[in-house]
Amino acid sequence: MFMAEFKLRYGDRKWYVRRIVEASSLEEAKEKAERYARLMNRGEVEWKLSYVIEAKRPLIIGDEEIKKLS
Repeated sequence: MFMAEFKLRYGDRKWYVRRIVEASSLEEAKEKAERYARLMNRGEVEWKLSYVIEAKRPLIIGDEEIKKLS
């Protein structure tokens, strides 16, 4: 499982969004994320891929993650 982070921009406002990417390799995940960003750019919000990482437990805050930060 992979997670992609995108930088979004709407006028002078910007923020970040993360999405789970189903893929069998990092390269496939990057290709899917780049394609997703291109397709999402059809609206007023500009999407730009920031990075893709392999993630065992993406977007979960649990005891394991809290221990890593302590």
